[in-house]
Amino acid sequence: MRTVFAAALAASTMFAAPAAFAQDGEATFTGPRVGVIGGYDIIRPGSSEDSDIDGDDQSVDGFLYGVEAGYDIALGGAVVGVEAELSDSTGKVKANSTDPNYFGFGEVGAGRDIYVGLRAGVLASPSTLIYAKGGYTNARLNVLASDGTTELRENFELDGWRIGAGVEKAIGSNTYAKLEYRYSNYSNANFEFNNGAVTDDFDIDTDRHQIVAGVGFRF
Repeated sequence: MRTVFAAALAASTMFAAPAAFAQDGEATFTGPRVGVIGGYDIIRPGSSEDSDIDGDDQSVDGFLYGVEAGYDIALGGAVVGVEAELSDSTGKVKANSTDPNYFGFGEVGAGRDIYVGLRAGVLASPSTLIYAKGGYTNARLNVLASDGTTELRENFELDGWRIGAGVEKAIGSNTYAKLEYRYSNYSNANFEFNNGAVTDDFDIDTDRHQIVAGVGFRF
């Protein structure tokens, strides 16, 4: 995070501008927003655990898609805000090991992911925002039935944190496009059966990398 914020500070110094510049930025990057996102999603074991996933890279990837909402406040040449996101993924995991203390969750498909967090950035131009973000994420891994279909009522729920950085470009006064990278780490999980019973929490170490593009509308 120090590296991300150092880069943001450097960008702020490089693109410093007069008061009129900041006023334009305030009009562009202030207020509520909603949007859609899509991109590349990859899940793999963390540094402290190994797995027996089929394949040499011990990872699973898929297409990420979802919706987001947020509220931003411009403060001179800087912007701070809150945001929330609901997404899903097409990735599926096939593992030889079913020990939940490792990445081998069994045969599962990546399910819905909820994220809530903060972001802060600096204006690189009146219409360009460079930002960093961070917050809480809760992800679901849906258990795959033996016939290859997905059993949505039986799943692992993973708790963790997320950090990221990106660039947002204002298109006119009300729309925007963005590109960002996010890293998530999940360290805690439980298993929910289809009858509603939930196991005690157990430790995991699961990493998630995402490259996401998005478009949205500001009110």
